Amino acid sequence: MTELTGIGGFIILALALWAIISTIGSSASTGRKVIWCLIVFFLPLLGFILWLFFGPRARR
Repeated sequence: MTELTGIGGFIILALALWAIISTIGSSASTGRKVIWCLIVFFLPLLGFILWLFFGPRARR
């Protein structure tokens, strides 16, 4: 199993935080926001990739 430490871990953390903050600011329902935040929180790398392709979009 590969361990992400150092700069790689920091990048994954930054991307996960960006996904969570963008999800909270989106116009999705509260339930969808909670589900996406939990997915990104518990599966940071896979959750970010899934969020990137399928997650709610931020308001513009």
